[in-house]
Amino acid sequence: MIDHMKTNEGTIDRVLRIFIGSISLIIGYFWLGGIVKIVALVIGIVMTLTGLVGFCGIYTLLKINTYNKSFNNLSLKLVLLFLVLVTTGSLVSIKITKNKFLEDINRMNGYYKQTLFLTGQNKRDEAKINYDQWVSGYQNFENKYESYRPYVLKNDKNLSGDLAKVKAIMDDSKNGVYEGDLPATHKKLEEIRPIFQEIFKRNGFSMLAITLTDFHDSMEKLIAAADEKSFENVIKNYPESDNILKQVEEQLNDDSIKAIRKNMDELLKLAQDKKIDELSKKAGEMKASFVKVYLVKG
Repeated sequence: MIDHMKTNEGTIDRVLRIFIGSISLIIGYFWLGGIVKIVALVIGIVMTLTGLVGFCGIYTLLKINTYNKSFNNLSLKLVLLFLVLVTTGSLVSIKITKNKFLEDINRMNGYYKQTLFLTGQNKRDEAKINYDQWVSGYQNFENKYESYRPYVLKNDKNLSGDLAKVKAIMDDSKNGVYEGDLPATHKKLEEIRPIFQEIFKRNGFSMLAITLTDFHDSMEKLIAAADEKSFENVIKNYPESDNILKQVEEQLNDDSIKAIRKNMDELLKLAQDKKIDELSKKAGEMKASFVKVYLVKG
């Protein structure tokens, strides 16, 4: 350890350096990207080390000395302070940056879902408005996360490639949204949902949106069977949708989810009673009740 002859930092000086260094390391590692990240980490390392040893080379050059008689075992106490600050700051940062990423991607994804829904409804004017908002929202999202990665995504090597796929489909759909075949464009836009779903799954996000997306895929099989007036396939595909909807209900079971359950169970009853002419209408009601939930909570 550096003796008092070489120590040129006082107690308050050293404590402040530990605080500044810890904060710089946390902000640099968890919140920043690119060159700014590197600068913050360098500042954090320098401030922390000089605070722990009590010696500053720049002070020597400038003939500054803030040393005063320190408390006993000050270095040990500073190490403990540093560990507490870094541990607490890291845990808080991991949670906040994860939630912030979800807010950002869901904000951008919300315009996508509206565009998807409206193209499926053949509402071109509304679809164009939401498409333009989606493009703008995606650009803002891309600018933020081009070089920066929140901690929860630091090991995701496929994120950039997946976002590039989303961008390619988005760009490829522009003409379809503006003047092309809306049903075909809707089908093309459907390819984006599993991309987002996979991003969430492989990074450990436990979200209602993931389960709702899984249910949507299963529900479409029921709807297709109902539209084909195939009561056999409705009965055959029901257990899969029932199992996924139960997972949704474990996370949320308000009146909107109960409406989906009611319509789906009524669809099954119609199929069991072989009332084939009523299947398609009930399937449409089930999808409508799902869309109300998905646009808000998906």
